[in-house]
Amino acid sequence: MEASEVQGEKGLLSVVVPAYNEQDALPEFQRRLDEVLNELDLDAEVVYVNDGSSDATGVLLQAMQQQDGRIAVLSFSRNFGKEIAMSAGLDYARGDAVVIIDADLQDPPELIPELVGHWRQGYDDVYARRISRDGESLVKRWTAHAFYRVIRRLSQIDIPPDTGDYRLLSRRAVEALRQLREQHRFMKGLFNWVGFERKEVLYRRDKRAAGKTKWNYWRLWNFALEGITAHSTAPLRLASYLGMLVALFAFAYAVYVAYDKLAHGNPVAGYPSLMVALLFLGGVQLITLGIIGEYLGRMFDESKHRPLYVVKDYRPSVWGSRASLP
Repeated sequence: MEASEVQGEKGLLSVVVPAYNEQDALPEFQRRLDEVLNELDLDAEVVYVNDGSSDATGVLLQAMQQQDGRIAVLSFSRNFGKEIAMSAGLDYARGDAVVIIDADLQDPPELIPELVGHWRQGYDDVYARRISRDGESLVKRWTAHAFYRVIRRLSQIDIPPDTGDYRLLSRRAVEALRQLREQHRFMKGLFNWVGFERKEVLYRRDKRAAGKTKWNYWRLWNFALEGITAHSTAPLRLASYLGMLVALFAFAYAVYVAYDKLAHGNPVAGYPSLMVALLFLGGVQLITLGIIGEYLGRMFDESKHRPLYVVKDYRPSVWGSRASLP
């Protein structure tokens, strides 16, 4: 059902919430989300995806579901990661529109009515763009700023800067995303790859309400590599250009060495220059092989055709589950 069909009548809004060790933040998040959903002129369901939490998140979600029939709980057999958790939530969401939001309250649920309003105007992807990142270190803000600019330049699709996963998607956008089953998922890129009409909404990102972030700098670095290699072949092209540049430099240097020998009969042994050249060329070769290896590793994972996730338990909301799942 599209936005034009829902306008003026009651439809169903699904809210997908990935949750990994969020026992401290969940009660306040659900309270604020309830207040927002109760004010909407839409039916609603909240699809929590328990991503293999090791704390009391699973128990808390079951208790919350017993109190509120709008809640659905999907539990993984282990931790598969946030990108996979979001994909699973989209698989199980039944709504005419689907909102994706984190449970840590850095993204305010109070923005949802504005997202819904733009959806009803006909937009398929209403994404929230951050104008500030409260509670984060200067280093993290700077690296995030740089990452979005770099990947936007390298990628073949337009990825908005300073935009996370907080957004509303129409049913047809969700169905398009459900067709994309690659193992290495960079959802910020996939959201934009499917296209459709997009609308930007600005907001201030708050501090985390409780608990600790799961994203240390090592995980963020790997996430950045995932995003770049998933949506750009620029590193391979860069390796080719670097190889040609080094080859050209080596050829020019060989010509110079031959001329110097013939013209001046240089008797000095070339051990230092030889070592520099060998180390430089060896380093370039290792970097290039590493880049190629990143892409080959992704091809290897895709060739296994494994499912994206394994479900341990699914407790649907009062709206039931979708008729067909991948």
